[in-house]
Amino acid sequence: MERLRAGRFCAHRASQSFGLPLSDPSPVRLPFRPKQSLGQNFLHDPNMAEKIVGTLEASADAHVVEVGAGTGVLTELLRDRHEHFTALEIDQRAVDVLRETYPDVDVRQEDVLETNWPALAAEHDGPICVISNMPYYLTSELLFALLENRSHVAEAVLTMQKQVAERLVAEPKTKAYGILSVLLQLFARPTLRYSVPPQVFKPQPDVSSAVVRITFGEADGPSDLALDDVRPFVRAAFNQRRKMLRNSLSAWVKEQNVDLPHGWNKKRAEALSPTDFGELARYLTARTDSVEGR
Repeated sequence: MERLRAGRFCAHRASQSFGLPLSDPSPVRLPFRPKQSLGQNFLHDPNMAEKIVGTLEASADAHVVEVGAGTGVLTELLRDRHEHFTALEIDQRAVDVLRETYPDVDVRQEDVLETNWPALAAEHDGPICVISNMPYYLTSELLFALLENRSHVAEAVLTMQKQVAERLVAEPKTKAYGILSVLLQLFARPTLRYSVPPQVFKPQPDVSSAVVRITFGEADGPSDLALDDVRPFVRAAFNQRRKMLRNSLSAWVKEQNVDLPHGWNKKRAEALSPTDFGELARYLTARTDSVEGR
């Protein structure tokens, strides 16, 4: 993700609003033309790049994986700070530029949706740390991939659309609270760190951005539940979020003649906390298994 074409006044206002100085807003030359089909907006501001890389708390000997390395603005900083560093990029043009510019970096042409996360972690005998300025349309897929492989991931620093970032940390009974909120907060620890102005990308995105740091660990999330134990109930509940749970979860509640505890029959999805959804998943799974086992 990356952009710029603002005048000095806009850059000054952005630096005030986002708490850091932006580089001189002179025209930025990219090594190749961004592809709209790949959702490419390349980060070009060195001050913002420093801030994003500084958000990653990985130790110097940790295995850091950059997803969507692009033109290498983060790559240059990461290779100097981490001995074990891998850059993933799907665009052949970017791969060629990265390999020529940083011959000492392990650059791999790879689709993140096909990445073997356990294998990456096994290369250096430990969980990896992920950092990414990915195209916005792939954000959800990357988040779910990291959740599904959370035993192999220690932390992730991700730049994404601000609206999505706000969903990750949203509280119950708010408009932004939804599927991502519940699953991320139940199985990981997301924090919205700061906003990112459009001026630091080329071309400039039409939406605001934000950086989120997510930690994964054994202490995060219920030890007796897997992501797929909870996800069906959360999706069903929020896909009909205006309905009471007795109706949105009718496939379990009515068809299996199961009643919900805590008066949840008459509550909507947005009223339940992530922990509540964990309890709900246990409750419905146990009773559904009991009914099917008769």
